[in-house]
Amino acid sequence: MNFNKKKRNYLIPALSIFCLVYIIFSMRPTGNETHFTPEWTENITHIRNTSPQDELIPYKLRDKIGYFTKEGKICCLVSAPFKSTISNKWYCTYNASNEKADIFFADGTKACTIEEKGFPFLDEDRIYIMQPGGTSFIKFSETGKRQWNYEYYAPITSFSSSRGGTVAGYSDGTVVSFDESGRISQKFNPGGSDVEVILGTAISEDGNRIACISGQNNQRFIVAEKNSGHSRIVFHEYLENQLNTQTLVKFNRKANHAYYNFKDGLGIVNLKNSTTKKIPIKGKITQIEFTENDELVFVLSRNKSVYTITVLEDFTHQMGSFSFEGECSFIQTRGNSLFVGRNNKISRISISRK
Repeated sequence: MNFNKKKRNYLIPALSIFCLVYIIFSMRPTGNETHFTPEWTENITHIRNTSPQDELIPYKLRDKIGYFTKEGKICCLVSAPFKSTISNKWYCTYNASNEKADIFFADGTKACTIEEKGFPFLDEDRIYIMQPGGTSFIKFSETGKRQWNYEYYAPITSFSSSRGGTVAGYSDGTVVSFDESGRISQKFNPGGSDVEVILGTAISEDGNRIACISGQNNQRFIVAEKNSGHSRIVFHEYLENQLNTQTLVKFNRKANHAYYNFKDGLGIVNLKNSTTKKIPIKGKITQIEFTENDELVFVLSRNKSVYTITVLEDFTHQMGSFSFEGECSFIQTRGNSLFVGRNNKISRISISRK
């Protein structure tokens, strides 16, 4: 791999080691090799104008949120001293005693105001408010109109959404999923553990499958799907290395693979044949992102002040990894590019097969 000196940045030494390891350990007859090429690095304080045709990509670094373009233009920088939430379409900042929520489009114009107490959560084009007390939430329309809500007696301990629905896990070990209109599509308590609590959840893009990390002491990873009005468990396994904190669970786009963070590792389930794979990863996994064709998987993890990006191909094969120190980080994928944020800078890495 050749690196242009003009594009040299903090990721290049780490990427060089990664590419060397990849070349050594991936010598197999695949026909093409994957190449990673640094393109640019930009400081988030360097604000530039963009055109309406530019795709805006969200970022969140410490107490700063905003948007940037594939070409490296930082078009928005918003300070959020307390808390913030951001998606491809909207962003919102809020405080500990939030009485209402002002939702803004990526270009900074106000989209709507939610006249409800609680903490907003934005996911793609979906708006939620987590109500005071932590046991209930409300789903809102794009114009800020209440669509539906769900109330429960136990605190919410995990939450996720997709185009196909919403899923919430609770401290009593109950998992509830909803379709787009708010109707319950699945509701069950996995059980089987000494302490019943749901520490992580995910819902597939079509809303048919949900996955969760359930319980402590005899902790399990479970995948269930809708089956004639009931939930059918299609996979479960007990976890030897357990976590006692909230953790990440995620499906790929087609929901034929499920990923989850266990203590010091990444678990992968191939739901087509119920096979599993465990990959050692120190620290906490904070993000899992896929390329648009699902050929590559990028896993961002943090172990104290060291962030690591682990790269997988064919869903489960570990190509390699590279690490860097930082106070905060994020990853995003668009097309054939990986975007990496660190502290107050964002870098673009192009991906190609040759």
